[in-house]
Amino acid sequence: MAKVLVPLADGCEELEAVTIVDLLRRAGVEVVTAGLKPGVVKASRGVQLVPDVALDAVLQDDFDMVVLPGGMPGAAHLKDDARIVELLKRMAAAGKYTAAICAAPMVLAEAGVLNGRQATSYPGFLDGLPGVTISGAAVVQDGKVLTSRGPGTAMDFALALVEALTGADKRRQVEAALVRS
Repeated sequence: MAKVLVPLADGCEELEAVTIVDLLRRAGVEVVTAGLKPGVVKASRGVQLVPDVALDAVLQDDFDMVVLPGGMPGAAHLKDDARIVELLKRMAAAGKYTAAICAAPMVLAEAGVLNGRQATSYPGFLDGLPGVTISGAAVVQDGKVLTSRGPGTAMDFALALVEALTGADKRRQVEAALVRS
């Protein structure tokens, strides 16, 4: 079974965080939510999220993917956290998946993960970064890096994560149960 880390920072976008966790768990993926600090995370719209653990407790665990929810100032908190940047570098060097949505692709850029890659983000967050080809697509996968634009693309993004980790059949199964059409 795949294992995914979703770091949560104060000011994260709750719709993105919860959608990512929910759909991955529907697909049978083990998801660990980790707060940058111990205790409750207050998301961008005031929703209180209770992480499974504090980040320090799982930094040495083996994950198949790290997914960063966006939102501000949540994405800025992730970008400013040396533990997150180092973790992303280690994941990329090991050939593991890294993923981010909304403003959080800037964290992947900070870690050097987007160098020479195509990516998308909330408008403006990747502008002017050398070595990144910016796309306007809702979800972009370039190798083992997945990015997405924002809250409105969260479900498509989460389904792309499901497919990357568990295959197209599982994605179709999860999506069918959501009754999207």
